[in-house]
Amino acid sequence: MMATIRIAAAFVLREDGETLLVRKRGTRAFMQPGGKLEPGEDARSALLREIEEEIGLALTSDRLVPLGHFEADAANEPGSRVVADVFRIDVAMLKVTPAAEIEEIVWILPEQAEALDLAPLTRDHILPAYRASLVAAS
Repeated sequence: MMATIRIAAAFVLREDGETLLVRKRGTRAFMQPGGKLEPGEDARSALLREIEEEIGLALTSDRLVPLGHFEADAANEPGSRVVADVFRIDVAMLKVTPAAEIEEIVWILPEQAEALDLAPLTRDHILPAYRASLVAAS
């Protein structure tokens, strides 16, 4: 049986339409910032903690808009699945700096993200959910 990893992730969207993707040290796949829930921690609290640790972005819970609850193969832990609560965060034209285990940050238009090596959760669930939300809003 596959191990299950509970995570919270942020779909960070800048006002120019670009989204933030990160790559952890020693890995190839780009993904949303975020990470594992600590014991007794809810998804919102975990995400606020993780994005402050990983990219220095300090926010409050009211900035997190639920995008969806998804499940996919883990990008960096073979034989594991991630179960993710994903929140959209709209931001101004801010600059963020990689910290903790983050080696690289890119801002990219969601439709151009396919040019990168993407984590399954990002490729198969988060980006399609965002595109579907745009269609629904139009």
